[in-house]
Amino acid sequence: MAKLRTVTLLALFIGLFSIAAADNLQINGASPTADSAHPTRGMTQARVEATFGSPDAKIAPVGDPPIARWEYKDFVVFFEYDRVIHSVVKR
Repeated sequence: MAKLRTVTLLALFIGLFSIAAADNLQINGASPTADSAHPTRGMTQARVEATFGSPDAKIAPVGDPPIARWEYKDFVVFFEYDRVIHSVVKR
């Protein structure tokens, strides 16, 4: 009985440590942390415009808090107030 308990605990211990793994997601060969590809979280609207130029379209803010959207040729940037909350690379 003690041997069965030891084997069971050993199998459980090995199983717990074998599931702790992670992968990095890469889309079209671009790293999700690449700063030069698109704006990063926390950038101001002024910095985005200075770095990437004027957007093709500026969609007015909606909701509370106000969420605005700027559309560029290769990506779309979402702002909360004047800060980037998310940017998406277009397909």
